[in-house]
Amino acid sequence: MTGYAVSNRDSEAGSITLEIRSVNSRFLDLQFRINDDLRMLEPMLRETITARVSRGKVECRLSFGRKERVASLAANQELLSALHSAQQSVLGMFPEARPLSVNELLRWPGVLHESELSQDTLQADVLATLKIALTAFIESRQREGAALMSMLLSRIDEIEAIVARITPLVPAAVEQFQQKAIDRLREALGLAVSDGKPAITTEEMHERIRQEVTLYGIRIDVAEELTRLSGHLAETREILKKGGQVGKRLDFMMQELNREANTLGSKAAVKALSDASMQMKLLIEQMREQVQNLE
Repeated sequence: MTGYAVSNRDSEAGSITLEIRSVNSRFLDLQFRINDDLRMLEPMLRETITARVSRGKVECRLSFGRKERVASLAANQELLSALHSAQQSVLGMFPEARPLSVNELLRWPGVLHESELSQDTLQADVLATLKIALTAFIESRQREGAALMSMLLSRIDEIEAIVARITPLVPAAVEQFQQKAIDRLREALGLAVSDGKPAITTEEMHERIRQEVTLYGIRIDVAEELTRLSGHLAETREILKKGGQVGKRLDFMMQELNREANTLGSKAAVKALSDASMQMKLLIEQMREQVQNLE
């Protein structure tokens, strides 16, 4: 499922910008774009995101602009004393040498220490920024999820309408093709008898016809498939209404719906049933493509 959010935060350390975006993916593929000096925060970011996101190709970008901080005015007294002693020693040997100026002393490495940035403070600021961005990101995915749910429910309605339309056709189709089978078998067995001495009695012939017609009727009867289709559609609707993490459960339901639609097509004895199977498979495929985006 697609989603996007960005959060900015100004802290004592500097300016933090965290961006999260995702595109459709069947599984969770989490990638980070982070400056090297913030790479140690990646495990924390990964743990926080995976706790709330389980599907999608997600990219997290973290940038940090440090503030120009004023160095501490407290000078390193020990270093200054060492410099003073060294300078006096040099001036004793070279009286004509120029003493160090105040500016030169303050610029001497180590005389003024720049205060170190607390990693704990930085991590807390980044985590706070991530939580804001993650909440907005999930809300954007929820809005898209609501639109997808509406689309899926409409497809379920269409398939249920097809099932309702073709269900009354099944008994008549079975009866029609059973009668055709009876006529053909009688004709074939009648020809076999007229060509010579009958191999079977009349009673055996009728029993053979009855068995063949019964088996043929079972092969083309799709009432069971239509019943299972209706049950799967009702379960799919219930899963959508319950909400939560429904992606994997709906994946399974799409497989079951597609299996029943394929069986319906292979057993279709009339064009109306064959056409209905094709229509349902198209609708199920549309649903399957979108279900892969749902978490």
